[in-house]
Amino acid sequence: MPDESGQFGQGRQGVQVKLFALPGVYVPQRDTVLLQRALHRETLLPRAAVLDVGTGTGVLALAAASRGACVTAVDISWPAVWTARLNALLARTPVRVLHGDLTAPVAGCTFDLILTNPPYVPEPSVPPRRGSARAWEAGRDGRQILDRICRDAPPLLRRGGVLLVVHSAISGVGTTLARIRDAGLAAEVTERQSLCPATSARKSDAVASSNAPSPNSGASTS
Repeated sequence: MPDESGQFGQGRQGVQVKLFALPGVYVPQRDTVLLQRALHRETLLPRAAVLDVGTGTGVLALAAASRGACVTAVDISWPAVWTARLNALLARTPVRVLHGDLTAPVAGCTFDLILTNPPYVPEPSVPPRRGSARAWEAGRDGRQILDRICRDAPPLLRRGGVLLVVHSAISGVGTTLARIRDAGLAAEVTERQSLCPATSARKSDAVASSNAPSPNSGASTS
């Protein structure tokens, strides 16, 4: 089960590991726990390929890896990359942690599940390029990163793959659902929590087949 405090990562055999975080790295909050609950409900086959975009401390990457998934985690912040690598080492759980901008480091790869807790807080000024605020500030409407994820993540999903996204309702859950659907995925809200929304979507199993069964999909918001 997910750790409801968000302060512990899960290693092999379900061992709980106290998370380490360098200064400026986003510490797991309620939105992290919400996304972890959504991940917990997803079926992960052995060796499933999982991508954690904007990994921060790596807590979600560890949660997936502890279930036998092959996990790649990405963050644009070097302190976050070092933090996630150290937490994986402390948890004795293999996670490949890459430095880069969103999905750029994994171009050409495909995944069974992609999860992300991106910056989504509206901020009237230009989003910072450095510092801890980069982990949550996301432009005037809070969608500077969300819109890129809605555009860039779906093509990386394998057939039947799942995209899990968490963000605030003030950033426009309806917009997220619409843009994910425009990318060819079925999407819905699967979780809600006060002050924190999350969204998830599933890529259709159908490939150019008009009589294929309807795809399942899920999304969560709070």
